[in-house]
Amino acid sequence: MSGPEDGPRDGGGSSPPNRSDTATTGTPGEERPESPREWAHWAWTVDHGWVMVGREIAISASVVLLIGLLLFGVAGVWPPMVAIESGSMSPNMHQNDLVFITAPDRFANDASIEGTGIVPADEAEEESYSKFGEAGDVIVFTPNGNDHRTPIIHRAELWVEEGEDWYDRADPEAIGTAESCDELQNCPAPHDGFITKGDNEVTNTQYDQVRGQSEPVKPEWVIGTAELRVPYLGWVRLQLAELTSPGTVTVETLSEPRTSPDPVAPVEPVRATDASGVDRAGTDRCLLA
Repeated sequence: MSGPEDGPRDGGGSSPPNRSDTATTGTPGEERPESPREWAHWAWTVDHGWVMVGREIAISASVVLLIGLLLFGVAGVWPPMVAIESGSMSPNMHQNDLVFITAPDRFANDASIEGTGIVPADEAEEESYSKFGEAGDVIVFTPNGNDHRTPIIHRAELWVEEGEDWYDRADPEAIGTAESCDELQNCPAPHDGFITKGDNEVTNTQYDQVRGQSEPVKPEWVIGTAELRVPYLGWVRLQLAELTSPGTVTVETLSEPRTSPDPVAPVEPVRATDASGVDRAGTDRCLLA
């Protein structure tokens, strides 16, 4: 009579499973990928929870990166969008708009000032060239080239050269009470550059250079030219900025009221100043998005 030591009995018994048959991927019986191609296929098709989460994150990041590279390729500037903070470009741009910008030389018009890619309003009128409802390019620039100040988005009105008396070329309604170049700030021009102004005829009746917002804007101070606006899409960017740096802009009233569009309710003029005390009244500041 044979005992247990004589060997395994017949009757369908099976040997213990080989531990190597259980893949390290976590699924019993699943073969372990070996080549990079097999690992990529596994990561793309497997339905494990943690792998699926990682895969979705990787796909989302890749899409964002691809869109960013595409926008940079088209715009030639980064970031290619700005969020509008105020209303000095109204009615052609509004607060909370998101504006797509490009490098000035990206889609330069033949009427642009040589070497700048920008068409000022006086040149644009002769060529019937307009952007955002009026003649001339709308530009985003750093005031006086100061990177610590919030960029401004206003329209390029004139191109002036160093030492130029540009009083006679100026719009009489945009130079205040000045009766000659001697009474006009930044005249003669301290250097080559653009004379700029917001489109809002209530808050921006004068050139930025007359109001002391900036010297004539040098081409190297220009971040980009505005090409397309999307209403309300800049609101999120502005809210994030408010959360990260609240209270950076204060508003104070002036002593002399200006004429109100509503004869019943006179409007007090306001001067917006930042921590450096720079006058911000009627300036359409924008945040790079």
